Amino acid sequence: MTTKTIALIAHDRTKPDLLEWVGRHVEKIQDFTIVATGTTGSLIKKSHPQLAISTVKSGPLGGDQQVGAMIANGEIDIMIFLEDVMTPQPHDVDIKALLRLAVLYELPLACNRITADLLMENLEMALKFRDEYPHPEQKFLEYLKRNV
Repeated sequence: MTTKTIALIAHDRTKPDLLEWVGRHVEKIQDFTIVATGTTGSLIKKSHPQLAISTVKSGPLGGDQQVGAMIANGEIDIMIFLEDVMTPQPHDVDIKALLRLAVLYELPLACNRITADLLMENLEMALKFRDEYPHPEQKFLEYLKRNV
């Protein structure tokens, strides 16, 4: 398997959950190119200094949009996003846009630790199936040809 890129994102109240999850999967995660939003990335670097992590801006400062652009450019292969669904987020529209792109581009996506565990245990399968679905741009061309 060629080196794949994983995006790691967590809201403030879920950062401890992501740090714990990374610790349990550090051996598999270190085989990835890792991208994380600002604060999350700095916390992961501090708790797991052996991991090479590239950070983008913090989510509220545009980091979610930066990761979204990476998804649209085909630079992200899998994303773990532990969202705090119990706390209103000032950048909620950015979060929705990021999740929309992950769905649109058939990205293996986990929004909780159990699903993230399942993805890590079935990485080859998740990435294999992703390659079997049509690219969103092809689906969009078909959409443009529809009868209105």
